[in-house]
Amino acid sequence: MLLFETQDGSQSILSEEFGVTYHSRYGAVQESRHVFIEAGLFIKAIGKQQLSILEMGFGTGLNAFLTLIEAEKLNIGIHYCGVEKEPLTDSIINKINYPEFLGVQDKSALFTALHQTPWEEEVAITKYFSLCKLHQLFEQVDFCSRYDLVYYDAFSPNVQPEFWEEPMLAKVYQALLPKGVLATYCAKGSFKRALKAVGFEVEALPGPPGKREMTRATKA
Repeated sequence: MLLFETQDGSQSILSEEFGVTYHSRYGAVQESRHVFIEAGLFIKAIGKQQLSILEMGFGTGLNAFLTLIEAEKLNIGIHYCGVEKEPLTDSIINKINYPEFLGVQDKSALFTALHQTPWEEEVAITKYFSLCKLHQLFEQVDFCSRYDLVYYDAFSPNVQPEFWEEPMLAKVYQALLPKGVLATYCAKGSFKRALKAVGFEVEALPGPPGKREMTRATKA
């Protein structure tokens, strides 16, 4: 794993195994904000006091950290579950600059806590945000219909095609509550057709910098 700076100044990771980055090279934070926070969290938080979020790929913890920050601003309780097959090492995590980049150095300990909490159990990180990390293969986790929102942040279809096909998407569909939402950076045609095939209503939205489109899908 190699840490590098993206074009907006925030950091990401290059997976040497797959030859791809964890976030957009155009900007890690601006991509996560655009795709998952603005097109996902802000939509589902309207009129809610509690929200349950599932993330496919916990990775650097960026999506979780941005969500934690927004939970306090929105005055909403968030139960967050992140599924990660290959957690990052402490040597990498300790170098990531998200609290400094976001101007929230006072929350550095919370970012560290996201990574240091035990796996397989739910832990209250703040008054508004609790986290359960699963060190498992996503395809082997049994989800009940309990999530309002899914951050679908797997590696691209070129690298992990199985995550963008009907069997896995049907699993995500079952994990969502009625009117639950899946948000993702991917806008590939075959992926959107697979979403529709398993029952999702699909929207093509403007993408973050460097991408023309992204996808938001709603459980019918």
